[in-house]
Amino acid sequence: MGRLIVVSNRVQPPGDTGDGAVGGLAMALAAALREHSGVWFGWSGQTVDEYTGQLSVQRIGGVTVATVDLEEQDRLEYYNGYANRTLWPLFHYRVDLSAYERTFSEGYARVNARFADALTPLVGPDDFIWVHDYHLIPLARELRARGLKNRIGFFLHIPWPARRLLITLPDHRELVAALFDYDLLGFQTEDSTGAFRDYVRTEAEGSIDDEGVAHAFGRSARIGAFPIGLDVENFVAAAEGPVAQAEYERMRASVNGRDMIIGVDRLDYSKGLEDRFLAYEQVLHDHEELREKVFLLQIATPSREEVVAYQEIRARLDAVSGRINGAFATVDWVPIRYVNRTYRRDELAGVYRAARIGLVTPLRDGMNLVAKEYVAAQDPKDPGVLVLSQFAGASEQMAEALIVNPFDRAAVAEGIVKGLGMERAERIERWTALMDNLRKTDVIAWRDAYVAALIG
Repeated sequence: MGRLIVVSNRVQPPGDTGDGAVGGLAMALAAALREHSGVWFGWSGQTVDEYTGQLSVQRIGGVTVATVDLEEQDRLEYYNGYANRTLWPLFHYRVDLSAYERTFSEGYARVNARFADALTPLVGPDDFIWVHDYHLIPLARELRARGLKNRIGFFLHIPWPARRLLITLPDHRELVAALFDYDLLGFQTEDSTGAFRDYVRTEAEGSIDDEGVAHAFGRSARIGAFPIGLDVENFVAAAEGPVAQAEYERMRASVNGRDMIIGVDRLDYSKGLEDRFLAYEQVLHDHEELREKVFLLQIATPSREEVVAYQEIRARLDAVSGRINGAFATVDWVPIRYVNRTYRRDELAGVYRAARIGLVTPLRDGMNLVAKEYVAAQDPKDPGVLVLSQFAGASEQMAEALIVNPFDRAAVAEGIVKGLGMERAERIERWTALMDNLRKTDVIAWRDAYVAALIG
């Protein structure tokens, strides 16, 4: 068996800093790369005046990392453009925010071709390649055009959209056809897998056989759901470590006898933060007895700040949180603590543990590991309650959470109130079932299932 080559837009191998900042996905992939003497390839995150295709190869955290620099035009058209202004909103069911410009698609094609040019010389005849996410859908087609016959798999970390949404994308057939140069197509959920099957049968006039292989565009690719998991044992250990414990004690002192609701998200319109604030406002409006006894801590890490849609959602959240605080706050109580900064994973573990409610209500999400982190961080003797959107991929695996429709403000409000009033015995029962499933479907199980399917 040859080496595993992981390809992603950006490379994030775990270093030796020990700061708890690197997620379980990076650690799981790095472990697989060490096991298979592999290479992690991607963009360095740096831009240069003129593209050279020169590779930088180094060892980081025991992993061989190969990166290339891109031009500023590449970053604007491929990354900020087609990936994050065209595909991201479309795949998250926001057709109204999806922008299509010819220069975007040209930049997307150009960077995928440049990745293929840089990667091809690294690939041996027995190596197998695992490509990650929507930035690199055409990469296998480019690698095949350069003569590679290796096993190549693709995994989509975000949702695959319903057929009626996808066909609004110009050249959608070309994009989907490029996926059939992969040997294995992995999705987060059965919902996304079903949406892809529907497109194949209807728009591509293809078929799906009994073995789960899709046939279209004169080619075939195996498809399946591979829901990503959490690095459970590492996260539990972090939650019990000194950094998390210090953060927990700090939060318990700050709570001052009140119940805390926690939301942790990247600042993105797909996360439903404005709807979440409005649902929480309804709780305060309808349940006067809860005022001054509960607060929402919303941590929203800024991202893609050059994109106008992200600037607009930040401005709206500033306004909504300010209005709610102005309407309900008292001299010693603020109903929403709204924070725009990044926290380490071990710090977040302590914050999660101090919260009575984990509020995870994206409007659409591929998986959402925050839901799993919240559960893993809880005290088994007195766990909190997870309120989870039915449109997060995690809801397919976490039925014991309080599942809500994030578009239904009253339903989310009812979920919050129910969670706050839930008896300890029921909380423990729900948490135990959730935790058992987290351990069975952790990130290592996800990685091993995908790699076995790719090379099998």
